[in-house]
Amino acid sequence: MIYRFRAILDAHEDVFRDIELEASASLEDFHNAITQAFGFGGQEMASFYVSNDLWEQGEEIALFDMSEVPGSIRVMGETPLDEVVHEDQTKLIYVYDFLNMWTFLVELAEITEREEGRTYPNLMFAHGQIPEEAPEKEFIADPSDEDDDEYGLDPEDYDSLDFDENWN
Repeated sequence: MIYRFRAILDAHEDVFRDIELEASASLEDFHNAITQAFGFGGQEMASFYVSNDLWEQGEEIALFDMSEVPGSIRVMGETPLDEVVHEDQTKLIYVYDFLNMWTFLVELAEITEREEGRTYPNLMFAHGQIPEEAPEKEFIADPSDEDDDEYGLDPEDYDSLDFDENWN
């Protein structure tokens, strides 16, 4: 089986690539295909995140296991695409270069049959030019996530906090 993906740079401009891979390919193969399709060198850290229909970040699948407990997270080289992506789970978030945060919304567009004579991965279509710098992210808090201050304290009202700033 062949998976056809669209990888969209999370930016104001339309920049995307359509990529085909074998369903049995690893996420590391997919990582390499994305970096090549967008013209990155491929030497930066990266991770895929399982996502839902609202593009919320779920489980991380990292390029390398850098966790405190080795083996506690999945790594790309040991994770086949078809183990993570299928008809019921079509969305991934891909982050390349954690200093610059190149972020891509990746979606499985179609599952098709292998074509004889075609090599995979295959860059099917490219649209738009990648900008010189990663697009800046605007992080907006969800109002429903605001913590209710159970103690009735107002951090803006410094004088009423009963705090001795010269305690040391």
